[in-house]
Parts: sequence; structure tokens; C-alpha cells
Amino acid sequence: MSEDRIRIALADDDVLFREGLASLMSRSGFEVVGQAGDAVEILDLVRLHRPDLVILDIRMPPAHTNEGLDAARVIHEEFPETGILLLSAHIEVEEAMELLATGHRVGYLLKSRVTGVNDFVETLERIAQGGSVVDPSLVRELIRTHRRDDPLELLTAREQEVLSLMAEGRSNSGIAHKLWITEGTVEKHVHSILSRMRISGTEDDHRRVLAVLTFLDAR
Repeated sequence: MSEDRIRIALADDDVLFREGLASLMSRSGFEVVGQAGDAVEILDLVRLHRPDLVILDIRMPPAHTNEGLDAARVIHEEFPETGILLLSAHIEVEEAMELLATGHRVGYLLKSRVTGVNDFVETLERIAQGGSVVDPSLVRELIRTHRRDDPLELLTAREQEVLSLMAEGRSNSGIAHKLWITEGTVEKHVHSILSRMRISGTEDDHRRVLAVLTFLDAR
């Protein structure tokens, strides 16, 4: 087995789902170092194998509340270079905001939104390499329930589309391809978004993450 394969640990109490995901990951070129059915097991696995990436559900035994999220926080604290993907059937953005606010090696996807293997594999690779990915459906849900003083009200409909795609972790070229516009136009939209939302920062990537997190936090 090639040493440059991304090493993954999985945690989900649904055995059939977990086994299916493990099989898919193996066929896609990843090395699955272990599987777990609860938060305690996944912490033991991570401490033993030090995987590059951990995929875990938010709600797991015994109470099926936020056990997976709590485990993710511990993993991030003990092993900050380990990527974390919250793969859940539930929207728990508020609870996950602290983890997402770290801005690197973290992602949050809804299981129902994973419809393409290639896109999912690309997402895993992006997180393992230091990126941050948030399911755009979570962004859109929060847009619909935003507060009156929501900073997103300052954005045009097109800028909200661009920001939603930014949340997916897409580059400017990827956004341009998705929206059928030029990369230069995307750059102008991104600049406008950061300006309107008054996002300051020393690095463009960091500013993009802050913009996405502001988007998610707008209630």
C-alpha cells in the first residue's frame, strides 16, 4: 500500500453505512486504518493510529446528541494536524461553530447532500490538505432564517451564490466554472463580498474562511 495514501478513521453507529463508506474509501485510494461505533472508540483509534483524516457523525451512542462533535473537539485539540469531517444527517451548525472557526482541516457535510463520489473524494482531499469545507445547503438554510441585522443583507443575490460556493471550498476558477462566468468576474465578486462584510485579514484564504463563518453565524 502506497505510503502517500491519505489515512482515514471512520466513526458512525450505523454499521451498514460505516462499512459501505469504508469500502468506498478503500476503492477510492484511501487507507482506512479503523472504524468505530461511538465517540470513545474513535478517540482510541485516533490516538493509536494518528490518521490524516477522521470522518465522524455528530450524534452517536450513548445519548445520540453531540458525542461525535465532542470527540471532534478533543481530536482537534490533541492532534491539530488531523483533518476532521463531520458527516451528519442533522443540522447542528451552532454547536459546530467553535470547531469550524478554526478555519483549517475541518468540514461539515450533510449525508443527504453527498451525491457524487468524485466530489466527495475531492472534499476529503481538500480537508486533509488543510482546507475548510461547509455544506452549501447549511449556508442556504441560515440565509433563510437570518436576523434583521444580518450582514448578508448587504450582499447581492449573485454574491450570496458566490459565497455559498466559497463555503464548499471551491477556488475562484471552480466558482467561475460552476456559475458560467469568468474568473475575473469571480474575483470582483469575492473582493466585493469581503469589502461589504468588512472582513479584514492578512491572507486571502483566511479572509475567505472568515467570510464563510460570518455567513454561517448570521442568524
